[in-house]
Amino acid sequence: MKKILYFGIFILLVFNVNIYGKEGKNHLALRADTLKTDSVEYELVVFDPGFETWLLNQHPMNYYSKEYYETKNLFYVNEWNYRYDHPLQYGNLYETKIDYSPNVDYGLELNYKLYYYFQFFEEQNHVSLLGNRE
Repeated sequence: MKKILYFGIFILLVFNVNIYGKEGKNHLALRADTLKTDSVEYELVVFDPGFETWLLNQHPMNYYSKEYYETKNLFYVNEWNYRYDHPLQYGNLYETKIDYSPNVDYGLELNYKLYYYFQFFEEQNHVSLLGNRE
């Protein structure tokens, strides 16, 4: 009887590990249509209330070039991640590290939204990300 009980617990554990493994993979999986075209789409989701409304009052997406946004975003992301890595110096405003690579084409829309998110963040929190480090 003990062997059956242990076997049942073992099966449940394997089943649970298998479920958790699948859930983790699902978060990283690409949609099937994305795989067929061999391209990846990126989306920036901003949870800060008021950002989308604020963004409507900014320059249109094509006001600056994609290269302009990419260059600025690279500087902003580097500074953001620096501040994220030094919470004792900069506080807890920078809650997550941003994974942004200059070797990846994120597209115009994402770069536009990211650039203006940094502008929004600076305005809302009264900080200057690209100013001198304190």
